[in-house]
Amino acid sequence: MGGERLNAVDLDARGLVGDRWWAVVDEDGRFASGKSTRRFRRRDTVLRYAASTAPGGTVTLRRGDRTWAVDDPALAAALSADEGLPLVLREEGEVPHQDDGAVTVVGSATLAWIADRLGGAPDPRRLRANVVLATDEPFVEETWTGRTLALGTAALTLVEPAPRCRMVDLEVDGSPAPHRWLPGLTDLRDGCAAVYADVASPGRVAVGDRVEVAADG
Repeated sequence: MGGERLNAVDLDARGLVGDRWWAVVDEDGRFASGKSTRRFRRRDTVLRYAASTAPGGTVTLRRGDRTWAVDDPALAAALSADEGLPLVLREEGEVPHQDDGAVTVVGSATLAWIADRLGGAPDPRRLRANVVLATDEPFVEETWTGRTLALGTAALTLVEPAPRCRMVDLEVDGSPAPHRWLPGLTDLRDGCAAVYADVASPGRVAVGDRVEVAADG
């Protein structure tokens, strides 16, 4: 689903607090997604919705001018009607809702490079990025793999470049995708853009925080 822009957020060992905590689940226990894997099943109708957190911590969902609380039975009914089969919403249990990375980090120069070479706008939503850094060199974040990134009162360990899938070419809640990025990323960047990271130290991150990359070793 579409996400929300945050001015500040807490990070814990799992990632951004509350990120992907709820999932839309089918009768087979698969999580609705824009792709199919062992855990996920392609349900493109779900991408028409967006999720956000209301004051007090209540998760709300929106489609057009309609909104629901995440635990509203009417929401599950609407999702089921859209998809044509029974769907429910569940909080995370033993099986994690996240894909491969706790946090996805991308530089602004990387987004600008992709938009310039492959078309469209440098919209981080197309890469499902959690953290966007102001950078001058495209893909510089990939050179920081294995190093620690201090931002706000938190710290991240950059793990590996993030391989992309068809999700980058799907429109999600008003994030248009008129130009296909996946073929170009496959040809030019081995299919990767942005970097997966683990949370090394929990803390709080806010827009405008200074970022420091630890020296090698």
